[in-house]
Amino acid sequence: MTSVNGHRSGMDWHGRTVVVTGAGGFIGSHLVEHLVAEGAEVKAFVRYNSRGDHGQIRLLPSEVQERITVIAGDLRDPRAVAELVRGADTVFHLAALIGIPYSYVNPNDVVETNVMGTLSVLNAARDFGIRCLVHTSTSEVYGTARYAPIDEAHPLQGQSPYSASKIGADKLVESYHRSFDLPVTTVRPFNTYGPRQSARAVIPTIIAQALTSDAIRLGSLDPRRDFTFVHDTVNGFIRAAESPFCIGEVINVGTGVDVTVGEIVERVLRIVGRDLPVTQDQDRIRPVQSEVMRLICDNRKAAALAGWRPQVTLDEGLRATVEWIAAHLDMYPIRMYAI
Repeated sequence: MTSVNGHRSGMDWHGRTVVVTGAGGFIGSHLVEHLVAEGAEVKAFVRYNSRGDHGQIRLLPSEVQERITVIAGDLRDPRAVAELVRGADTVFHLAALIGIPYSYVNPNDVVETNVMGTLSVLNAARDFGIRCLVHTSTSEVYGTARYAPIDEAHPLQGQSPYSASKIGADKLVESYHRSFDLPVTTVRPFNTYGPRQSARAVIPTIIAQALTSDAIRLGSLDPRRDFTFVHDTVNGFIRAAESPFCIGEVINVGTGVDVTVGEIVERVLRIVGRDLPVTQDQDRIRPVQSEVMRLICDNRKAAALAGWRPQVTLDEGLRATVEWIAAHLDMYPIRMYAI
């Protein structure tokens, strides 16, 4: 079987029932699309709302949407999650509230969803004996790097309520493996970007402004990030789920190269062929002790245990993202700062 970026999958996904929580999100929608292409029977779990909005799933090709089962609910409802997981072979748990600024003003919502929601998934996975649970962490749990590149042994630092909630979820997952021998793998992506990412994230914000505005308005230009194209991140999830060597392990997924936000601005402006001034927006600057100044991935463990390596260069990924956003500018209100 061929996976994203032309790699050979180590497992036949045809006919396997696969659950993806957070399927309406950016990475989740790409993962769903890939699993459908591999022949999996996908149950896509999205957070219920009265609008019937399934998030980024609505942007998938119609032939993909026809082949998935969308289930709306709330991770914090154990019975709903149990019914979701019943009969599944593999669970990819991506659902979370991810906005760091949002976590400053609504920490209860973030903790309840990210910690208690994960607990619901763990209990359901244990009750129904699934083959593998892939849990999604985040590089934000490391905080500002004490050393670089960051490997999986780096100390965890809760520099925002969001990162603290993900540390709590990660430790619950670890405990269920150690206590109940639950077959879990934790994938820790570093700053994923690409088509369909929301205006909440920095790269879509930069691109939308570069395409339509007379200036680039951002917070700090100094933080350094390891930006990974979404197809590479999805490939990391798939390879982690396929490898028995990843069970019970935490796996970093990132390129091993970091750049500043300011450098991203320069690259995007070159791609779109514009020369714009950059101004600082005070509303976008995070508290000094909360801002993570550097994240760069040590991905050697992913290579050793899962055979994963990034394939898409930053400029290639930025060009693909610019092309997609240019065709969907109505989704990017540049004067609204989404938290």
